Amino acid sequence: MSYENLSGRTAVITGAASGMGEATALLLARNGARVALLARRADRLETLVAKIEAEGGVALAVPVDVTDAASVSAAAELVHAGLGPVDLVVNSAGVMLPNPIAAGREDEWVRMIDTNITGALRIIRAFVPDLLAAAAAGRTADLVDISSIGAHVTFPDYAVYGATKAALTHLSASLRTELGSRRVRVTNIEPGLTDTELGSHIDNPTLSSGLDSMFSAIDALAADDIADLIAYTTSRPAHVNLRQLIVLPTQQA
Repeated sequence: MSYENLSGRTAVITGAASGMGEATALLLARNGARVALLARRADRLETLVAKIEAEGGVALAVPVDVTDAASVSAAAELVHAGLGPVDLVVNSAGVMLPNPIAAGREDEWVRMIDTNITGALRIIRAFVPDLLAAAAAGRTADLVDISSIGAHVTFPDYAVYGATKAALTHLSASLRTELGSRRVRVTNIEPGLTDTELGSHIDNPTLSSGLDSMFSAIDALAADDIADLIAYTTSRPAHVNLRQLIVLPTQQA
């Protein structure tokens, strides 16, 4: 599918070193958007920039740790210096670290909260002025937050992860009341089982094995499927807001 309305836009994508963020960056660039790639792994970003440029696209690698406010501020300065103001922001950075709540893994709780919620807020704070300015000038402006079906479907031992995604989903809805009247679209996407490296961070062998079993039993979504939804959503006419998208593998109830 071609997304002609993406041509000429400037996008920021967090979590761009892999998975949904990487796939989204590639697809947006292939359809004419200039893309700022934000993630921690600088080497992966440089490889992705080279791939995009080889295809004739424009990309900027911006190493950043979204859990660090100073790092996000510095990244925003680099984006503005390299590409100018942006009109499309995709919050794709996230971590999933399940464990029983009785395990008391505060290290995991803090990491998920700081990345999935506060990190997204830092990116929003850095680039919402750009989105508002773009909308005020009559251009399309989009904020896309990647949540999870864990925001509203409960899974044993995923309580804190689900809570962070529920917060992100609610944040998106609340921001829509603030930004929608000013013509900035806010879209929240909640994927089901998706084949990315997210599960590789799990350090609980039982839960890791359980997730592997799900992938064996279900034809999971791919990162490209989510990128396709993001490209479709952000290329609609500016007055059309696909505000909430829940996407599951067909076999997942």
